[in-house]
Amino acid sequence: MSSATEPATGPHTGPEAEAAAPASGDGGRPRSGRGRGIVAALAVTQTIGYGVLYYAFSVFLAPMARDLRASHAQIAAALTVSILIAAALAPAAGRWLDARGGRGLMTAGSILAAVAVLAWSRVENVWQLYAAFAAIGVACAMVLYEAAFAVIVAWYGTDQKGRAGAILALTIVAGFASAIFIPLTGLLVDAYGWRQALIVLALLYGLSAIPLHLLVLRRRPAAARTPAAAADRAEIVQAAVRRRPFWLLVIAFTANGGAVATIAVVLVTYLIHLGHSPVLAAALAGLLGVLSVTGRLITTGLQARLPAALIAAAIFALQGVAALLLPLAGRSVAGAIGCVLAFGLGFGIASITLPHLLVARYGTAAYATLSGRIAVFSVADKALAPLGAVALAQVVGYPPVMAAVAAVCVIAAGALVAYHRL
Repeated sequence: MSSATEPATGPHTGPEAEAAAPASGDGGRPRSGRGRGIVAALAVTQTIGYGVLYYAFSVFLAPMARDLRASHAQIAAALTVSILIAAALAPAAGRWLDARGGRGLMTAGSILAAVAVLAWSRVENVWQLYAAFAAIGVACAMVLYEAAFAVIVAWYGTDQKGRAGAILALTIVAGFASAIFIPLTGLLVDAYGWRQALIVLALLYGLSAIPLHLLVLRRRPAAARTPAAAADRAEIVQAAVRRRPFWLLVIAFTANGGAVATIAVVLVTYLIHLGHSPVLAAALAGLLGVLSVTGRLITTGLQARLPAALIAAAIFALQGVAALLLPLAGRSVAGAIGCVLAFGLGFGIASITLPHLLVARYGTAAYATLSGRIAVFSVADKALAPLGAVALAQVVGYPPVMAAVAAVCVIAAGALVAYHRL
């Protein structure tokens, strides 16, 4: 695996300067068979990884609660533990990726993930479940989107078009993880029980992700592993975190992540509360996954013509309007559909916009480290915001929750507009 080693740190860097840079040297193999192979391998491992390590959990919730004699809240807390640990370890994973590349880290993470899922299948009480999910959280920091994006950014270097297409392809394929693995897990649980189903999923993940990460990914070139390169990366990171643009990105993507996670958790319940049938509520919520693909396609297409920060800001603002209107218009079927459509367009754009903005301003040399520092806040918020929203809804109802979601969407949009102006 390769990486560009000359970061773009000046105030005049951006999409135009990046596109004009020659795709040569470290980052100049955007259309090679190797590049396509890396993207294809990561698309497979991300789809299975998210399916097994995240989405399948919802199917196991009820049978685990019954067998472990625990409440649903106690079982669900295990997933929160996993997400928070992944967030806490994101900066360390980012530093490793910048220095050494993805092969070693993602291979080791795949082994740990498979072992942890096998351990999950053997738990006899809640504390053992939490221990298994602590290990899963460590593995998630090593193998999921943040690591995969770092590999792609390093490989494509200064080739903005190739990098955008690779990230778009990866996220579109991985976006089907829930559609594939939730029903697949349900079939496995019905046929074999939840413990045996976990063994099947652990083997499926291990036998696919471990060889793909080991054989397809590459280490960083020797030049990126020298003390001088490490010092350059440290200088880029220190300069970034001392200035306003980086923290505007933190605010924007943390706020958006919390809003998206909250809607994902409460939407079905709130639509039923507004008077819709459970079937319609579930169908509308299911549109969010399809719309996330639509939003990514629109965003990637517009990035060739308009500033990425302003595109994302406009979509985040649209999400805020949709959340604010849902209590007013959501009692009718047409109003509910309109609000879900408007909010859903922004469901997946953060994953493709943040890499673009980081590389455009800071280059590729320290991309994973900077991304990891943002993930500390954004991933943790995705875990905690829905819990706060549910608690708030129980006390004051859902309209104030929707108002809060709208407010943070506006904050995210405003932060990106300020970022663009800087």
